[in-house]
Amino acid sequence: MRFSVNIPNFGDFADAHTVARTAVAAEQAGWDGLFVWDHVVHDKREQHGKPFGDPWMLLTAAALATSRLKVGPLVAAVPRYRPEQLARQVATLDALSGGRVILGAGLGGPADDEYGSFGDTVDRAVHAERLDESLDLLTRYWTGESVEHSGAHYRVHDTALLPATTQRPRPPVWIGGFWPHRRPMRRAARWDGAAPLFTTALHGVPPRPDELAELVAYVQRHREFPADPFDIVIGGRSPAGKAEALDLIGPLADAGATWWDERQLQTGGTVDSYEAVLRRIEAGPPLL
Repeated sequence: MRFSVNIPNFGDFADAHTVARTAVAAEQAGWDGLFVWDHVVHDKREQHGKPFGDPWMLLTAAALATSRLKVGPLVAAVPRYRPEQLARQVATLDALSGGRVILGAGLGGPADDEYGSFGDTVDRAVHAERLDESLDLLTRYWTGESVEHSGAHYRVHDTALLPATTQRPRPPVWIGGFWPHRRPMRRAARWDGAAPLFTTALHGVPPRPDELAELVAYVQRHREFPADPFDIVIGGRSPAGKAEALDLIGPLADAGATWWDERQLQTGGTVDSYEAVLRRIEAGPPLL
């Protein structure tokens, strides 16, 4: 199992210098990855008055400050982007980091805030269509070869985007979504990993092992090549003690989790606190 740190792109972490310091601390303490939220506003009432940083700038700062950490958005709100723009951002970050990017991809939300605030549709079926079409285009753009495409939402005429991604054939793609909703996990089965949230557990609260086992079995049934590597990314707030961490995370690893993503509780006021996150980082990843 690998271990990552998860931070929002608002509050203390809207500042790229703070994110760079966080990344350095995580790498020095032995964590394997740093993942950043991708929000424009995110719950306007709750986060009113807080600064938000561009996640790609924040990830660039993290990549420049480190040499080993995996970095990426968890998750990028792909339907908010033009596919060619997102392809360039990922490829540039992949080159800058020496091939350390993982693209977490999802619909993004809350829809009313992230889309409706700017006059875009809040129809989740449309967002899902954009997501699937964009992911297909991304994989083609990342080859560096010419793309011709006519789809429901995007058109491309004889265009190649260079450079291609450093990772070949492309960076890993993890798909986010809420379990027990089936469609996001069927989508995940077509890619390299699943980063689910659970309707029964708030952000920062890990799922029950039996829920995770059910999800893993569902994804495996829908994978074209079940023996190929596939990541299951589960998150929550873990205790620093070895025995307590083993009691919490061990059963999740047994159920199929391959990454533990360390998260602050979304409620309680510490989710965007640099000091709270740094304390947990410096204690080191859970020891299993």
